Amino acid sequence: MHILVINFNLDGIDHDQFSEACDGLAETFAAIPGLFHKVWLSDPSSNTYGGVYTFEDKAAVEAYKAGEVYAAVAGNPNFSNVTAKDFGILEGPTRVTRGSQ
Repeated sequence: MHILVINFNLDGIDHDQFSEACDGLAETFAAIPGLFHKVWLSDPSSNTYGGVYTFEDKAAVEAYKAGEVYAAVAGNPNFSNVTAKDFGILEGPTRVTRGSQ
């Protein structure tokens, strides 16, 4: 498995508008090949939003980052300070802590 963490600040939209847009986009993300799940992040007090994505492998992360959905996130004019960092995982301890059931 591979993890991708994306963070950004909202610019020009508020928390409620963002939340509503996310509800409409969830199915789009659910259809991304190799994506096991996405946790949608929200910290209105610091204006920090984003997601933690769990992919089947690094190749799936790279395919996502080369695709239209990622380009729409990274280039969204309502998102500023966009960061994206991907991580491999330690399989053994992750299984013990129920990260892979």
